[in-house]
Amino acid sequence: MQTDTDTKTDYSTLIADLARKGRAAQRKLARASDEEKAAGLRAAAKAIRADAPAILEANARDMAAGEERGLTGAMLDRLKLDEDRLDAIASAIENVASLPDPVGEIIDESTSPSNFGLVRRRIPIGLIGIIYESRPNVTADAAALCLRSGNAALLRGGSEAIHSNRALHAAFVKGLAEAGLPADAIQLMPTQDREAVGAMLKAAGLVDMIVPRGGKGLVARVQQDARVPVLAHLDGICHTYIHADADPAMARAIAVNAKMRRTGICGAMETLLIDANFPKGAEVLAAIADAGCELRGDERAQKLDPRVKPATAEDWDTEYLDAILSVAVVDDIDAAMEHIAAHSSGHTEAIITDNEEAAQRFLNEVDSAIVMHNASTQFADGGEFGLGAEIGIATGRLHARGPVALEGLTTYKWQVLGSGQARP
Repeated sequence: MQTDTDTKTDYSTLIADLARKGRAAQRKLARASDEEKAAGLRAAAKAIRADAPAILEANARDMAAGEERGLTGAMLDRLKLDEDRLDAIASAIENVASLPDPVGEIIDESTSPSNFGLVRRRIPIGLIGIIYESRPNVTADAAALCLRSGNAALLRGGSEAIHSNRALHAAFVKGLAEAGLPADAIQLMPTQDREAVGAMLKAAGLVDMIVPRGGKGLVARVQQDARVPVLAHLDGICHTYIHADADPAMARAIAVNAKMRRTGICGAMETLLIDANFPKGAEVLAAIADAGCELRGDERAQKLDPRVKPATAEDWDTEYLDAILSVAVVDDIDAAMEHIAAHSSGHTEAIITDNEEAAQRFLNEVDSAIVMHNASTQFADGGEFGLGAEIGIATGRLHARGPVALEGLTTYKWQVLGSGQARP
């Protein structure tokens, strides 16, 4: 197979070859039992733990290259692996192995007017192409979720994590092979050439779905160029609204956590909305600024703390992925929801309040994939939702929304159970 070292590559042929191998492996997976798939994932997690020194050495090479290239602190944080993070990756794979297998689940059943049985049953989507940037944990998360749901995966990670991804993939498929499952079920693109991505996006009939997981530029390119169905994850412009009836201590703790726990993840709060009638707005902003965050706000926000810089129009539509926060003071819950409707990316929004009526209005009327009450937006994560892991947060409406895990990686078919009926 041709790789990055080749002077000329026919990427359409390369993708077709990878897709044929993946589809053949997926047919074998369809015959694997729930127990066999779970055992394969546990073997993959064991192999990742056993290969930890090699994986961490590969990650160190990526980190050194990233620092030399001038990657931001947030990007380097996404890229970094250490013993704890690697153990968390292996644990996430084991968690996926312990989840119920969605394949074969009966969604509903009924009897038709012609008296034959109708069953809608979950089935795998097929071969899923996953294009992602920076975060090597996606290699393992996506592989585990696809395999558990009976899908084959063709992974294309970012060049920033090339060595980490290859080491993680090698360990993962080694575990699969040891468990008797087809290694070609989880393939890693052997080239970083952007032309290969273009061929992948146009591989209709070979690749069944594309999942882009990365920055706005990546997602926009995939949506523009794809001839394959796309499950999109746009910006994580997440809002937290502190209502007038919020508990001050809770509001302060949640706001600091939502922004500063990890600034480089898609669930990090990027805009804080403070009700004009909330009495402790200055204390909340002081706590966030004291934690090392740059604040950019409107005129009323600037009056709450002298460290608040003037916000530009672009700030309200920016996913910083850094220790920077936009702040606006709003008149009431209606103004807060209007701001969110105008600037949200549809990812995650939260309200902090002890007023149940206000909370229910917010939960019912804000149209985002995830809406929270009295909780940090940093919980916008498939693992925290009990899904084991996630392949991404879908911010569209079809066919899945929010954290996409096992169920989101299935479709269904109708099974018709007749007793000799012929249509007149």
